[in-house]
Amino acid sequence: MHPAPRALRRAVASASIALLATAVGCAPQPEDKAAAKPSGSTGSVCAEGELATKTSGKLTIATDEPAYEPWFKDDKPANGKGFESAVAYAVARQLGYDKDAVVWQSVPFNKAFAPGVKTFDFDINQVSISAERKKAVDFSSGYYDVRQAVIALKGKKAAEATSVADLKDLKLGAQVGTTSLDYITDVVKPKQEAAVYAKNDQAKSALKNGQVDAIVTDLPTAFYITAAEVTNAKIVGQFENQGGTPEQFGLVLDKGSAITSCVTTAVDALRKDGTLAKIETQWLSDAVDAPVLK
Repeated sequence: MHPAPRALRRAVASASIALLATAVGCAPQPEDKAAAKPSGSTGSVCAEGELATKTSGKLTIATDEPAYEPWFKDDKPANGKGFESAVAYAVARQLGYDKDAVVWQSVPFNKAFAPGVKTFDFDINQVSISAERKKAVDFSSGYYDVRQAVIALKGKKAAEATSVADLKDLKLGAQVGTTSLDYITDVVKPKQEAAVYAKNDQAKSALKNGQVDAIVTDLPTAFYITAAEVTNAKIVGQFENQGGTPEQFGLVLDKGSAITSCVTTAVDALRKDGTLAKIETQWLSDAVDAPVLK
């Protein structure tokens, strides 16, 4: 067989190079933020310890400062004590991250679910899941079913309330941006405008000083406040569920985060196997039934 003419050989070589370049261009390229996969990796987006996190090999979790009890213990989220610290580490383990692979950040409550790119992988800070907040951020499935409660000083008129109607004439207060404040505005609908505070500490001080008749918080926080912080106060009662899906706290993630489904799967698994219930019993055992305000 005669060798192909030189011009034909050049044409074939050029075509081969072009095809090779096209194949390389179409091949999946590694993402800058994703960790390189070790040999034997399944390539799953939820591969344990290999999520597309903010820092490769680490899971960055945020909460507010100070970190209040009973959700955290001694204002130290990283110690694993308190309901939300324990839940955070349980989720981390479910995702394949040991305790030493977890990095904590301090992020103000309202900033956690405000629009914009987040510096954390998820935030855990008693943030209630709502349709409005979902416009700006992603949520995991709920890790805690929430009840709101009213706290008033013992011996005061507010402490004798037995119904929502009894609260309408009172000066009520709550932390800004919370479901507690929503309950005052949407459920109680008081005659006086609610007092709004940047932190729960400020709301507690206002109650102590008689600047408000009562404050509204979630029930576990109410039990802690009355037992350890404002001991001359009492839980007046809790609000009924407003129908439909109960209010729930969820983990907050970037809008469209690549790991939202992985985190949700982890939370669902912890609920299904009873881990969340065990953690709740351990850290929120005082949050037993309080009178229901109807």
